[in-house]
Parts: sequence; structure tokens; C-alpha cells
Amino acid sequence: MRLRAITGFFFIIVMLGSVLLGSMVFTAFYLVLSIFCLQEFNRLVKQSGPDPNLYTGLLNGFFVFTVFAAECYFPSNKLLFILPVLLGSIFVQELYKKSEAPFTNIAFCFLGILFTIIPFTFFHSMAFVGGEFNFHIPLSFLLMLWANDTGAYLVGSWMGRVKLFPRHSPKKTWEGYIGGIIITAGVALLLSRYYTEYEWKHWVAIGAFISVFGTMGDLIESMFKRSINVKDSGGILPGHGGLLDRFDGMLLSAPIVYAYLYLITNA
Repeated sequence: MRLRAITGFFFIIVMLGSVLLGSMVFTAFYLVLSIFCLQEFNRLVKQSGPDPNLYTGLLNGFFVFTVFAAECYFPSNKLLFILPVLLGSIFVQELYKKSEAPFTNIAFCFLGILFTIIPFTFFHSMAFVGGEFNFHIPLSFLLMLWANDTGAYLVGSWMGRVKLFPRHSPKKTWEGYIGGIIITAGVALLLSRYYTEYEWKHWVAIGAFISVFGTMGDLIESMFKRSINVKDSGGILPGHGGLLDRFDGMLLSAPIVYAYLYLITNA
């Protein structure tokens, strides 16, 4: 428990620093973080049998994030035309491998990018949704994501009875799930008093999206790990598991929240 607390403390400090130290630190940090998450994913996939090309996947993941990040700084959409060529290399490199299931490898290579890189590109893009870098939005996202996880855990531990999805996550309960939503809504209302870019109702909506889709992302990652019989995605965070274990809440919530922010910002 002590090790978990120490790791959690430094993890929070690093995460806050990544958002508060400016746009270049923000971009570089989440580029590296997304690549580490992709590496974890590929390692888990290899344990289950398929053999996606590690270096091709990581290289494509690097360029996918970089292209979308560059669009945040230099909006033009021209760089996006590079992506089909890059992603096509995944098919080409498989021609030179003596694999009995080439399209399985290709599918998992694409899935790795979709599962790890794409959510981080949406999270990164949130900070630029208004045109210029604004740390309020990614910081608020992280705070609400942590509020949901903490609230669900505390309420579930205190009064959880009815299982939410026992097949994939036996410890999650409906009581904890609802508690997480309520606590996240409270944090959203508090944030709306200090960050006035959006009305309070929009902050509450964002909190609801994070609670609902963050929990779904957690369940999806649990389903993935159970399918290959592993408990944690890695061991880089002592007492907490791997990076994917800490960021599974972003899997669905980051794209949904970005889409919502884009719509209300450009309405």
C-alpha cells in the first residue's frame, strides 16, 4: 500500500507538470507516453500468439501522433495525406515476413494504433480546440477522470453490492459507477467556477462523458487482459501496473469529449 501511494503521488506530480509546463512539453510528453502504451499493447498481443511487427507499429504510431500534433500547431490538413502512405507500410512489411497469419498481424498492428495512439491524439488536440494551447481543458479532463476513478472506488468499497459487469471486471459495482458519476459532476461544477471557457452545463456534460465512456474504456481494457490471461498491462508503475492500466479511461472518453468540445466551440 505504501509503495502504491508513493507511486501515485509522483505519478500525479508528473501528470500535472506535463499539462502545466507549456505546449511543447505537453506535446512531447504525450507523444512518448502514447508510444510506451503502444509498446505495452504489442507485448501483450505477442503473448497471446499474433506477431505484429513491433518496429513498424511503433514507427507508424509515432508518425500518426506527430502528424495530428503538427496539425494543432500548423492547421492546414495537408499533412494528413501522409497517413495513408505510412499506414500502407504495415501491409508492405508483412509481405517480407514468413508468417502463417499475415492479416492477423496487420489487424493487430492497426488495432494497437487505434487502441493507444488515437485516444492520446484526441486528448492532445483538446488543448488546441480553441486554436491556441489552453491547459485548462486537458487539466480538467484529468481531474475529472481521476475523480471518477476515485469516487467509483470509494463508493463501491463502501456500499457496493450489485455487480456492474462481473464477466470482465468483478470488483466494479453499479453503486460505485453511480457514485463516480455524481462525484465527477461535483468536480465539473467546481471547475466551471474557475474555468469560464464553457458554461457550467457543458462542464457537467463533459464530466458525464468522462464517467460513462471512461468506465467503458476500463471495461474494454479488462476484457482485453482477461482474453490473454494477464492481470496488469505492465509493471512500469510499482503498485499500479502498466501505463495502459492508468490510461484505459481515455480509450473512449477522449475522442467523445474532443468531439463535444469541437462542436460547442465551433457552433
